[in-house]
Amino acid sequence: MLPSQLSSGDVIADRRADYAKMLAESGDPASAGELMEQALELVPRWAAGWFTLATYREKAGDAAGAIAALNEVLTLDEGDVFGARLKLAVLGGAELPDRPPSLHVERLFDDYADRFETSLVEKLSYSVPGKLAALIAGTSGIPERFRLAVDLGCGTGLLGPEIRAGVDRLEGYDLSKGMLAKAAEKNVYDHLGQADLSVEPDLSGIFDAGFALGRADLITAADVLMYLGNLQGVMAVARKLSANGAVFAFSVEDAQQPEGYVLRDSLRFAHSEAYVREILADHGFTVQDLARSTIRMDGGKPVHGILFIARKSS
Repeated sequence: MLPSQLSSGDVIADRRADYAKMLAESGDPASAGELMEQALELVPRWAAGWFTLATYREKAGDAAGAIAALNEVLTLDEGDVFGARLKLAVLGGAELPDRPPSLHVERLFDDYADRFETSLVEKLSYSVPGKLAALIAGTSGIPERFRLAVDLGCGTGLLGPEIRAGVDRLEGYDLSKGMLAKAAEKNVYDHLGQADLSVEPDLSGIFDAGFALGRADLITAADVLMYLGNLQGVMAVARKLSANGAVFAFSVEDAQQPEGYVLRDSLRFAHSEAYVREILADHGFTVQDLARSTIRMDGGKPVHGILFIARKSS
């Protein structure tokens, strides 16, 4: 459920919020914001309402008002399920975070699971799974078949069918239980489990009990790393999971800048090629191949990405 759809628990406040939503959808975010302010006078501790007010204020060009509303959200919601800190960083009201709140990502994709593939593939022309699988198959010097592939951030399992024929065992991990349920319906994964890639890289408690480290000879992460800023943690996870000589295939959004990473208005991170190469090297991986490509559309504009094939040193 989206923040704007969460009930305040007050019938009158909810009615005003519904009218505000209608005004916003008709192109009048300033009036929508005024109605939300009235709703919040009735229920001042409604975190979802403050987040919605911030959205309307931002659309109306009131960045300062949006920042004030987002700070109210954080006062009421310490876990930051709405991702207010990310939005504050985009608006210049906070420092750039190195990763999103886990609760925000989990809820976002649990809510999105039922319509994820329709929205991403059919409406946004998402193409990473096919392109990444083709790059794996076309990179010289790497195995044609893998004993164990671990699909990090597998989502609804879009990559699974693309690589299934070339692996003996395929495991998928994701933070969202809703996404994992959709992946299970494809019947291509031998095992699915919940994992949070944003935490510190001590794998105890991240993966299922009994998960054997150092045994995967293919690790994939399609359209996952754009939900992380600093990639040190996830690269450490990949290093610990992988056997010597393992292949690590993944995508990032292209920051199109010389170094570092940026947080975009979409609340996704984009990484430079130099930054990714540096982090890979820190964890014993060498780039074997890469490809630049449009990976999806967003607001009618192409989103540029980089697909990497890296290999762990023997």
